[in-house]
Amino acid sequence: MDLQTKGSMNVPLFGYGTFQLKGFDTIHKCLDTALQNGYRLIDTAAVYKNEEDIGICLKELLPKYSLTRADVFITSKLDPADQGPGAYEACTESLKRLQLDYLDLYLIHWPGTKKLKADDPKNAEMRRESWKALERAHREGKCKQIGISNYLVHHMEELFTYAEVKPAVNQSEYHPYLLNEDVVSWCQKNGIQFQAYTSLGKGELLKHPQLVSIAEKMQRKPCQVALKFAMQDGIGVLPMSSKPEHIIDNCGVWGWSLSEEDMRTLRSLKIYHRYAWDPTPIV
Repeated sequence: MDLQTKGSMNVPLFGYGTFQLKGFDTIHKCLDTALQNGYRLIDTAAVYKNEEDIGICLKELLPKYSLTRADVFITSKLDPADQGPGAYEACTESLKRLQLDYLDLYLIHWPGTKKLKADDPKNAEMRRESWKALERAHREGKCKQIGISNYLVHHMEELFTYAEVKPAVNQSEYHPYLLNEDVVSWCQKNGIQFQAYTSLGKGELLKHPQLVSIAEKMQRKPCQVALKFAMQDGIGVLPMSSKPEHIIDNCGVWGWSLSEEDMRTLRSLKIYHRYAWDPTPIV
């Protein structure tokens, strides 16, 4: 199965997230399973500390499945510690660790800067400097597309005052418990692909009785319903698992749809519960 269905800006709607994926053998096993089952987007980040192992594994695994570099979409992200003056060099270092000539997508991982307080106005200066560095990397062909992660509406409005290249993606937390409606709406109105992480609510969401009921009715797994919920609204997803059976389960999102009634039911579950970083304090 080929999962290369695109969202806006030619970014695949479905990919494999590698947050917390550690150890060469584990990474090799997981990437092997993912590629065998049609995953064609691999999402990593400098702070995940796994870029080097991913690069080595891809060198071996792409030929195994008769794939070339052009067949896979690879994303990495700027470490908040490298926000500002170190951004361009950080991008080149990610490329070296991944053993790549270019990234398909490179994101500013966080609107804040490590060691700066959340309310420090210098955060905005550092974001601007980082974006200019990403634009340089984009011009030089090191990044086919550039984007952002965990940006709120006011961060994006600020970015639009100086950006020469529009961000292709904003990656942030999204699931029925946290719909992030203002951010999603702003992205969609401005031609930015919204890409979700933590789509499964760290497993807690998958136990919700209404989601389980929909899954049973559809003869699908709860994880597939949770992922389809986002994808059916044009939102990209990046499910992560270190278990091959879950990697296979997660990709069972094609060839079926949720009814509008089921979509409304899932939207109604929102309880504003955040499982990951909270960017709201960052000025």
